[in-house]
Amino acid sequence: MSASAVIPYSIPSLTTERLILDAMTMADSDEVERLAGDEAVARTTASIPHPYPPGASRPWIATHLADFLAGKSVMWAMRLKSTHALLGCIGLIVHKEDDNAEMGYWIGVPYWNHGYTTEAARATIRFGFEYFHLERIHARHMAINPASGRVMQKAGMTREGTFRKHAKKGDTYHDIVYYGLLRSEWEEAVAQKV
Repeated sequence: MSASAVIPYSIPSLTTERLILDAMTMADSDEVERLAGDEAVARTTASIPHPYPPGASRPWIATHLADFLAGKSVMWAMRLKSTHALLGCIGLIVHKEDDNAEMGYWIGVPYWNHGYTTEAARATIRFGFEYFHLERIHARHMAINPASGRVMQKAGMTREGTFRKHAKKGDTYHDIVYYGLLRSEWEEAVAQKV
């Protein structure tokens, strides 16, 4: 993968050892709702509702290309390279004025504990620094979901702090744990692997 000075008219696809990150389509909507709508996924994510309203993924998917072309975000379907099965979603919300982005993701329960999200996060971080020329990428997770924090650590991010009772889901307030990675830290890590 390499950064391009020309903006493509579609969301670029990324490949890793086991995954393809590509544009989500309307054909993915039922599977998005099935996987994201699992109570175990919804419980540990700030914005995924449970039960997942039928048809609610379609308007969200419809925003992806326009938001990418506007430089606001990039969202990918995480797919197994071997079967093209949809595993989940990963992306970046870009804050151009500050040259940073927030990475977010979710993955379906059948695909937990296989390292897929870490693999996708590393590719997403690389894309963010190379394509959007970011200075910083950050991410956050609910404290009740330490597995998400391990993904961030394995992707090279540093824990920066906890905002206590910062988010409310249903009737419960949750601590939110923040991670970050600077361009200089990412470049140093890349140089050490060469």
